[in-house]
Amino acid sequence: MRRVGSLFAVLSAGLVLTGCAGSGVPVDAAAARGPSGGDTVIIGTTDKVYALDPAGSFDAGSGTVIGQTFATLLDHPAGSALLRPNLAKSAEFTSPKEYTVVLKPGLKFANGNPLTATDVKFSFDRQLKIASPNGPSSLLYNLAEVEVSDETTVIFRLKSANDQVFPQILASGAGEIVDHTVFSPAEVTPDAAIVAKKPFSGPYSIAAYAPNQLVEFQANPNYQGVLGTPSFPTVHLKYYASEDNLKLDLQQGDLDLASRTLSITALESLGKQQGLKVYHGAATGMQYIVFNFTTQPYGTGTPDADPKKALAVRQAVADSLDRQAIATQVYKGTYQPLHTFLPEAVPGGVPVLKSLYGDGDGGPDPAKAAGRLRAAGVTTPVTLRLQYNTDHYGASSADSFALIKNQLEATGLFKVDLQSTEWTQYAKQRVADAYPEFQLGWYADYLDAQDFFQPLYGKNGFVANHYDDPDLIALIDKQATTPGDDARLGLAARIQQKLAAALPIVPLLQSSSSVVANGKVGGVQEALATGGLPFGALKAR
Repeated sequence: MRRVGSLFAVLSAGLVLTGCAGSGVPVDAAAARGPSGGDTVIIGTTDKVYALDPAGSFDAGSGTVIGQTFATLLDHPAGSALLRPNLAKSAEFTSPKEYTVVLKPGLKFANGNPLTATDVKFSFDRQLKIASPNGPSSLLYNLAEVEVSDETTVIFRLKSANDQVFPQILASGAGEIVDHTVFSPAEVTPDAAIVAKKPFSGPYSIAAYAPNQLVEFQANPNYQGVLGTPSFPTVHLKYYASEDNLKLDLQQGDLDLASRTLSITALESLGKQQGLKVYHGAATGMQYIVFNFTTQPYGTGTPDADPKKALAVRQAVADSLDRQAIATQVYKGTYQPLHTFLPEAVPGGVPVLKSLYGDGDGGPDPAKAAGRLRAAGVTTPVTLRLQYNTDHYGASSADSFALIKNQLEATGLFKVDLQSTEWTQYAKQRVADAYPEFQLGWYADYLDAQDFFQPLYGKNGFVANHYDDPDLIALIDKQATTPGDDARLGLAARIQQKLAAALPIVPLLQSSSSVVANGKVGGVQEALATGGLPFGALKAR
């Protein structure tokens, strides 16, 4: 996958905090038990923050905090798909390879430091320098350099001309503007340093912070962007170790809103409770299984490395999965089977997997899977060490991957060693080749096929599975720089065909965000329309 009150308590998982917590700032545990006041909204989540540095994380849990506290040059007003100047006063292509941005005058960070073109250049330079495997730098694939023209003017010089999506990338997680006097130019800056020095450019600043336990946001009076002054000057974000405690606090009125993640069963139950409403966003995300090309069965780093056998294993998995059963039995139809590499809300999706794998109509075909493995000389059963996560991708992931294990083992072709890991460790280990096969998800930064191509499979791509196809990257680059919707859609179809043949990932389901809110909070549906949950878009009823 973006308010003036007293400090607050964390009651989740039975934990009450006092003094200092972790790398955060002091927290007063007695200040805010029970329902929130009129100018404060309390939000609960089971998600986790991996890092507060925009260069060091690109997951939804971190993005929830980063998106409230750091601003981009351009942004989408709540409920709108149209980009508008945010920190920028103006932004335009001044040549096919140059994009010029003029900042609004007098911009400041929350700490009072001036926000100038130097900070803009610094922010993008460090993204490219750090290139964290868990960060968003892969979105900047077409950025050659950033030049400071004067205190308020920056010129982005691009590698390829006619970039059709570069303005959208400026509004993404790769475009968050940070204070050059606070952040390291070459390393991810620790959370404690960020919170202490308040280098925030977005609608909110962080007033109190205990990692993955609580965050208190207060409206940033120096923010001059398109999202405007927040309706709620104070937001408390509370982290829960279990869905049960999150649900209970929501039912008892101790939370105003719950987001990421509640199971389908919990959503159904809460939707029936008077005073609560469940909101669903558009299908802008996908869930998928990643194969690590180095460590998967017959991968390049295994003793019996064989690319043909490795491909046959991936293909046989694709033949054996019953996506409809997962969508129906686990997600009660709120998620839908995905037979391509783009979710429904993103133009250009072609169901290329349907005809290539399984029974040809979206269902499984174990006989076809067995034939592939036999033809490649693969000895069965093949052992898969499949990893999944529940605190980031939701409690329903346990049921989903248990069903996937059953489906694969029922063929007699696979033996699945199924394991789960907490997200902060998961994010580190998956990029360290610890997992041969593992669950990931991706939500749109902007509704264009490019957001599901280059950031996942390009240089420093988020998938991080050692899949490397120069011909595919050339095709992706061409799709990004070719004018005309029809031409771009045709190239998107060709990209999906190549991905379907290689299967670096096996798509499972297309997904949307769900939020539960009480009657105090309005503007939720409009906030979800932006693809995230910008707190500034929430309205007091």
